[in-house]
Amino acid sequence: MRVAFDRFTFDSERRELDDGSSQIHLGPKAFRVLEVLIENAPRAVSKRALYEQVWPDTFVDETNLAGLINEVREALGDAARKPRFIRTVHGFGYAFSGELTRDDFTAAAMLVFRGQEIPLRAGANVLGRDASADVQIDDVTVSRRHAKITLSDDGATLDDLESKNGTFIEGKKISETTPLADHQTFVLGDASITFKRAGSAGSTVTMSRLRERRR
Repeated sequence: MRVAFDRFTFDSERRELDDGSSQIHLGPKAFRVLEVLIENAPRAVSKRALYEQVWPDTFVDETNLAGLINEVREALGDAARKPRFIRTVHGFGYAFSGELTRDDFTAAAMLVFRGQEIPLRAGANVLGRDASADVQIDDVTVSRRHAKITLSDDGATLDDLESKNGTFIEGKKISETTPLADHQTFVLGDASITFKRAGSAGSTVTMSRLRERRR
């Protein structure tokens, strides 16, 4: 994920945050907090959800999260009383409130889920309920990292990532890499999704507002 806001650029793959002139240092956990807030923008993220993302299976004191939020705000030159980027949702958690922009790209394929078209990039695309998945599937029967679609010049394949409720094509549970055909429907848990391959020239998908993908 690579997004821009104000004078900043955030790149989760390179693990970089820069202000247009130099890189800004953030500790690994503070970086992860900012990543989760950006991934879910403009929705608020509960403290519990942030704990699960930053300290999985570990009990920590609540002040630890507050310290990371302060670290992120300091790095961004933000203020708690008049926030431009990190908003406190009292009694709940935090939200990223800045305007996010993301580079446009040419979709190699599309998924259709509950009437919404979701673009896929060339290469590996992880599908799951977790906010860090490349394609977030909001369904309780879908695992956090449920399956993977890989797009190449040779075609598309689907892999199950040891999900709890399984991945199915034509009613059969898959256990190995399986080809995906154009306009083929597959099921993650109970979530039915249709795969559509882009035309030979590709189809440009505007992703200039990250929040549009999250609606």
